[in-house]
Amino acid sequence: MAYAKLLAALRRTSSANLRNAHLSLGRCRPSVASTRRREDKEQPLDGCPVVEAVPVELISQSIKATDAPRSEIHIDFDNTEEAYKSKGNLELIRSLLVFKLCTVDVLVEKNKELMELSKKLLGQRLFERLMKMTFYGQFVAGEDHNAIKPLIEKNRAFGVGAVLDYSVEEDLTQEEAERKEMDSCVSEAEKESPGADHRERKYKAHRQFGDRRGGVISARTYFYADEAKCDNQMETFINCIKASGGASADGFSAIKMTALGRPQFLLQFSEVLVKWRRFFNFLAALQGKSEMMVLEQKLELDQLKENLTKLGVGSRDEIDNWFSGEKLGVSGTIDLLDWNSLIDDTTKISNLLMVPNLETGQLESLLNRFTAEEERQMKRMLQRVDILANHALDNGVRLMVDAEQTYFQPAISRLTLEMQRRFNREKPVIFNTYQCYLKEAYDNVTLDVELSRREGWYFGAKLVRGAYMYQERARAQEIGYEDPINPDYEATNRMYHKCLEYVLEEIEHSRKANVMVATHNEDTVKFTLEQMNEMGLSPTENKVYFGQLLGMCDQISFPLGQAGFPVYKYVPYGPVNEVIPYLSRRAQENRGFMKGSQRERSLLWKELKRRLAAGQISFKPVY
Repeated sequence: MAYAKLLAALRRTSSANLRNAHLSLGRCRPSVASTRRREDKEQPLDGCPVVEAVPVELISQSIKATDAPRSEIHIDFDNTEEAYKSKGNLELIRSLLVFKLCTVDVLVEKNKELMELSKKLLGQRLFERLMKMTFYGQFVAGEDHNAIKPLIEKNRAFGVGAVLDYSVEEDLTQEEAERKEMDSCVSEAEKESPGADHRERKYKAHRQFGDRRGGVISARTYFYADEAKCDNQMETFINCIKASGGASADGFSAIKMTALGRPQFLLQFSEVLVKWRRFFNFLAALQGKSEMMVLEQKLELDQLKENLTKLGVGSRDEIDNWFSGEKLGVSGTIDLLDWNSLIDDTTKISNLLMVPNLETGQLESLLNRFTAEEERQMKRMLQRVDILANHALDNGVRLMVDAEQTYFQPAISRLTLEMQRRFNREKPVIFNTYQCYLKEAYDNVTLDVELSRREGWYFGAKLVRGAYMYQERARAQEIGYEDPINPDYEATNRMYHKCLEYVLEEIEHSRKANVMVATHNEDTVKFTLEQMNEMGLSPTENKVYFGQLLGMCDQISFPLGQAGFPVYKYVPYGPVNEVIPYLSRRAQENRGFMKGSQRERSLLWKELKRRLAAGQISFKPVY
C-alpha cells in the first residue's frame, strides 16, 4: 500500500469489492542479507550489568591482524572521571539519593500518595522545588521546550544528543481509563450485535485490561477522548519536532500512534494483517513449505492460483487479475512481501478490513457495519501521521514511532513502513521500533529490511527489549491466546543480538540501513562495538546510534558520545504536576533496576570520592 496512494484512496467515497481491485506493487532486488549467526556470550543480567573488563584508556587504537590495517575503538565504561565530567557534585549526590530512594519498597509503592501529601503540606511552589531537586530533576529535562535548552546544549557539548519526548499524561483513575478504552476500541456494530462479527479475542477490547498503564515500563499511555484532543496531541508532537530541529541538526523526536486517533482502527487493521499472513502460511503448507524460513517461502504462482480457485476465494479471472502487476509474480513465485501487497490500493477503509476465512475460503468483512463517522476518524489518524512526517522532514528531524501492545503493533508497524517508503528515499527520516522480547521480532526485522532493499529506501530501526511484558503475558493467559513474549530474559537477549547482528550486516552490505541500539545493558553495547570493529563500521558514518533514558546509565552514554559515537538520551519534558504519572512509573521501574544492579551507584560513589580526595569540592562541568 503506497502511503500516498492510501491517503488518496481514503479520501474517495466510492466503494469497490477487494477482489475486483487492481493489485500491484513493483519489486526489485530479491536478495536477502546474510543470516550468519554467532554464539551469544552475554549473561542474562538486568539493567547495566557488572562486566569484568581489563582497564584501558577511554579510547585506544589497535591494529587488527588482517590483510588491511583497521582502526578499532575500545571504550572503558569504568572510567568515572570521563563518564561524569558533565555532572557537578550536586548532580552526583542527587543521582545517589534518587537511586537509593528507588530501592525503598514502601516509598515506591506509595509514591503517588506521598507526592500528593507533600504538595498539600508544602504548597505548590515548595513542592515543585523539592521535585526539581530530586525525581523531576533526575529524569525530566524541564517544563517546556525553552526550559530544556540548557540541558540539551550541555549534553551536546559532551557528545550526547536528544530524543525529545513530551511526557505529559492524564491522571485517570482505573475506572476512567477502562471506560475510555472500551468506548474507543469497540465499534458501533459490535455494540449493537456483540459476537455477530468475525473478530478474534486478542484483537478485541477487554475491560479487565482496559487500563493499559498497568505493568508498563518506560512508556507513555494515551487514551482516546475525541478528535479535538487528538489534534491537540498532534500539535504537541509538532512543537516537539520543531524544538528538536531548533536544538540540533541531527535530532530525534518520538511519537505514539495511539495519541493520534481512535485505537479501534489499529485493533481492526492489526487483525486484518495477521489473518492475511496466517492465510499465506496456510497456502505455504499446501505447497509443503511451512517449515521454511519466512523469506524462503516462495509459493509457485500457478499452484497458488489453483489453490485459491479451489478454496472459492475468487474466480480464475479475478485471481489472475490480482497477480497482473508489472513485477508481481513475474518470477513465477510469490513470497510474503508480494502477498502483503494484496491488501493494497483499496478505496475505503471498510474494504481494507476484508479478511480470508480459512474454513470457507471466502473473503469476509471483519465488521458487519462500518459507520461514516468511524471512516472519518480513521482517515484523520492517517492524515495526522502524514502531517507529522512532513514536519519532521521540513525541520531536519528524524521521527521515532514508538512500539505499543501486540494487538496494536501490526497496524502501527505497517503504517510506519508506509511512511518509510515515502519519506526515507534520500535519507532515514522515519524509524520503526522493534521489541525484541517478542517471539516474532526477527521475522519482522528481516521482512522489513528485505522490502527496503527491494524498493531502494533507507531502513531505520530502533531496537528495544520491550515495555509491555507483564501486561502482555497476563492478557494472553487470561483471554486465551499464545503468549507473544520470549520465555525468559536470556531468550530475549539472544533475540536482541540476532536482530542487531542482522541489521549491522545490512549496514555493512549497503550502508542504507540505520539502527538505534536503545539499551541500558552494557553487555549489549559492548557486543555492538565488537561487531562494528569486526565489520569496519566507523562511528562517524552515523549508521549505528545508541540510546538511553535521561538520568540513567550515564557511564554508558557519555563515554560513547565523547568517543565520537552518535548517542542520544530520551529527554522527557513537561510541567511538574503533569508529569507525575511518568515519574511515578519511573520510580517503579528503578526499584527493580537499582535492586538488580549496584553498578551505577558504585560508579557514582567512586567518582564523588575521587573528587573529594582531589579537593574538587565545588566541581562544575567545563564546556
